[in-house]
Amino acid sequence: MIHLPVLKASDRLFKIDPEEAPTHDLRDELFQLEKEGELEVIRVPEPYMEVKTKYGRIKKIPVEKTWHHKSCGQCGHIPGYSTSIFWLNRAFGLDYYDPTDQTSCTAWNYYASATSNPEAQAAVAIRNFAAAHEVGYFPLIHCGTSFGHYKEVRHALVHQPELRRKVRDIMKRLGKKLVVPEEVVHYSEWVLAMRDRIAERQVIDMSHITATVHPACHYHKLIEEDAVYDSEIYGAQRSAIVTATLQALGINVADYSTWFDCCGFGFRHILVSRDFSRSFSVQRKIEVMREEANPDITVTHDTGCVTTLDQSQVVGKAHKKKVGLPVMADSQVAALAMGAHPYKVLQLHWHNTDNKPFLRKLGIDVDKTWAEFQAECDLIKAGKKEFMTWEDAEK
Repeated sequence: MIHLPVLKASDRLFKIDPEEAPTHDLRDELFQLEKEGELEVIRVPEPYMEVKTKYGRIKKIPVEKTWHHKSCGQCGHIPGYSTSIFWLNRAFGLDYYDPTDQTSCTAWNYYASATSNPEAQAAVAIRNFAAAHEVGYFPLIHCGTSFGHYKEVRHALVHQPELRRKVRDIMKRLGKKLVVPEEVVHYSEWVLAMRDRIAERQVIDMSHITATVHPACHYHKLIEEDAVYDSEIYGAQRSAIVTATLQALGINVADYSTWFDCCGFGFRHILVSRDFSRSFSVQRKIEVMREEANPDITVTHDTGCVTTLDQSQVVGKAHKKKVGLPVMADSQVAALAMGAHPYKVLQLHWHNTDNKPFLRKLGIDVDKTWAEFQAECDLIKAGKKEFMTWEDAEK
């Protein structure tokens, strides 16, 4: 393990003045470009909820008619992340669309290896936006990296006429329009906007739980002015995402000094310097959380963050580090609060760090719920059913 010094977040951060926004509202330019015939804007469908971004802009969050842009990492490593989002939509009886024609955003290629080019990256984003628009739904992005990347793509398309021309030509060859959403919306913004409704349906008491929050870098550090903030959450000096949701569920959110640091994933160094990545995750995040806050769980809202904070702890355990902290996404915690099955829906068996003590602290019978899940698996193994349905998840 590589030993890393701990820095306080206050050592390098400055205060934010909401009255001095460094950028303007990109939507004004989007609508002007639409008038000029340069592109088509996908409007946020009604009903929608309103939240405030970093410098006070009102952002629209669709309640339903959402087209779910899934995450390759979630589907491959932590599938309960996505199924919890879908479960929440179904629990509220909302109209949503789970596409089968979505492609990866390819942002990992862009951020980790830089082996692509702007028009290819933008064309992938627009192809997915067009696929959503064609079926009459609005894109909701599950992955923090896709979210940050798509915000950068949208920004580039607005300000670079030559890029628009190239992407428009690619779309024409695909038989699609150059369409850009009015807002780029992350699923955790939807969860936050829905938090009061989720709390109304809460059946699991979480008032005795303490959690720490890791805000995903690609959520609040890329096109930072588009991230959601709230004056009641750290005086609007940190993003409100996850923290406000947990507080609505009665959870005590504890602070820690390295909240601003990356989870350790970082894209390129997870590929080329994994020892550093794992060490960073354990020593600069997990151990600091344990020592300063001693939480029952840490909660985040991005694929790489959940994966790295969870999976890295097995290495820390081998080196006698102070690990053993369960890691979940906010969608999983929200679904669990509303009574979702910990294995059929949240699929917590995919997580590496032992989360059973946390479930028991919530009053959940781990042995019983695991037996229920295993019974479904046995039926599939015996060929008596092809897969577990949503109805099975409710039993």
